[in-house]
Amino acid sequence: MSWYDALEAGELTVRPSVDAAKRFGVSIDRMSVSASAGTPLAEVLAAVEKSTADVVVLRYPARENTWFAALANGPRQALLADTVTYWSLPVGKGRRPAPLAGFTARVEPSADVELLDDLVADIFGDSGNHYCANPVFDRGLALAGRQEWARRRIAAVGGVVLRGPDRRVLALGAIDQQRSWTEIQLAGVVPAEQGRGRYGHLLAAVEDACTTRRLVVWTQSHHTGIQRVWARYGFEPVHNLLTVHLVAAT
Repeated sequence: MSWYDALEAGELTVRPSVDAAKRFGVSIDRMSVSASAGTPLAEVLAAVEKSTADVVVLRYPARENTWFAALANGPRQALLADTVTYWSLPVGKGRRPAPLAGFTARVEPSADVELLDDLVADIFGDSGNHYCANPVFDRGLALAGRQEWARRRIAAVGGVVLRGPDRRVLALGAIDQQRSWTEIQLAGVVPAEQGRGRYGHLLAAVEDACTTRRLVVWTQSHHTGIQRVWARYGFEPVHNLLTVHLVAAT
């Protein structure tokens, strides 16, 4: 869920997830409560009751630790799908690694589709996401959705790419530049290069590409390794939210 929806939206947001519905063959409504919305549980329950979707994907602040019991007592099956952690860094304050001779990292305007699909599968194929917690959704289709999203995003705005001396792609990132922040929406290092400090060089290139004063990023809380990298670079955690799937009775 985007930084805006998670932290700054002023009210409960509800929207159909059209692309995911087509992919998985079930109707899906996305509902989100931001950190600043102040939405009461009663309003959330009313919105869930009003939905006619097969699955409601609800995300809300983890501090609302009494909500799940109420959701589980409703007419829909409630599945705890994941916990997401949000991190933030003032641009220019990152603890950048020393440059590597022969390595380049910059925004590239496009990417080969087959290469991009392979990179996303290699980097993120086993990482899991909230869809994987629900047997209604096929795990392979969840990866295909991430590949499709990456193709669209990089075709629209390009991607931050780290290349080695032989010009192979070692790491890839996609960003969304807003007025007040730049959000890292996709970033990772190919498996053969992981554990060698490459991610820090990708973050430095992302920071260089920023046109805003703040860099933000998020991930599922079980990805502790990447969060350690963010902490070393200078990011600080600022918010957690829960993802709950509410599945209609069949």
